[in-house]
Amino acid sequence: MPAKWHAGYRPRVGLLRLRDSWVAIVQIVVAVTLAFVVARVVLGHERPLLAATVTISSLGLLRDARPSKVLQTVAGMLTGIAIAEVLLLVTRPGWWQLAVAMAITLTVARFLSPSPQFPISAAVQTAIAFMLPIGDFPGERLLDGAIGGAFALLVTALLPRNPMRAVLRDARTVFDEFDHAIARVAQGLRRGDRLRAERGLSRARDLHGPMQVWAAAIESGQAISRMSPFLQGRRQELARLARMQDAMDLAARNLRVVARRVHYAVDDGEERPELADVVAGVQRSAALVAAAAEDAGREPEAREALRAIAATLDPAALLPRARLGDQNVVASLRPLVVDLLVAAGEPRADAARAIPRV
Repeated sequence: MPAKWHAGYRPRVGLLRLRDSWVAIVQIVVAVTLAFVVARVVLGHERPLLAATVTISSLGLLRDARPSKVLQTVAGMLTGIAIAEVLLLVTRPGWWQLAVAMAITLTVARFLSPSPQFPISAAVQTAIAFMLPIGDFPGERLLDGAIGGAFALLVTALLPRNPMRAVLRDARTVFDEFDHAIARVAQGLRRGDRLRAERGLSRARDLHGPMQVWAAAIESGQAISRMSPFLQGRRQELARLARMQDAMDLAARNLRVVARRVHYAVDDGEERPELADVVAGVQRSAALVAAAAEDAGREPEAREALRAIAATLDPAALLPRARLGDQNVVASLRPLVVDLLVAAGEPRADAARAIPRV
């Protein structure tokens, strides 16, 4: 065992990977077995290799197993098999014939789909089909591939991967990053520290990646729940989390605005404890929204806390003798609190009315 590989290996991380992938492993094992039984035992095909390869490749261990993704992969592989079958009707396997088949497959597949994975899936199956012995009848290998694709889609519906674990894990990541970012902003105000405010701005900018991952997990979960009868009970919860994610995406953008204004405001090095307390209050309320992501019953508590903060966000009343830069920070908190209220389940119109007019 190479020393570097051994030094970097962590059994606990491997166990966590296995925990997150066991449903996908079961899906693949069941689908491959059923596809083989149908192709080999029921239909009598001697070498149903493509029934297995199409099933394995279309399901995979990636957590995004939405039916459209599986179908796209299946379509790419069947395209490659079909091109190989047609070419083998007019030519014999050989090195130059394989080169022609690969060129045609990649060209056709790239024309058909914008996905870079589609032509690769097609080309792999073309190569396999070209190297396999010719079947008992034209189209036998295409039929094997179709059987594998059908069982891949079937287990996606009947043995679905639970999307909630990934969705909630990604939600925790987003809220943790949001908390770290807004905490740095509050510290920058409290200590008059431009560097801390800059770190808060940097953390707020870094929210984009985790936010996109969370959105993709929700989209995948909704797609699977629409297809699977066993996940119908999750549809309402996924819709709630989709609304929350959309609002938090806007909140993250507004947090960047707040952080940028704080970064400019603390350039003079003065401490601003009153303004820091307001931002810290928003931070605590955002933590309640984070708790509501996993427990919808916590949403009223989060809304109540946010409404209390919203009622104070009149720049002139909150900081009557403050500089314009400080009042601009308060003004930038207003849309942020509205977005957090929406994330906590408040209709946007009602959330906007919770903010005092200026």
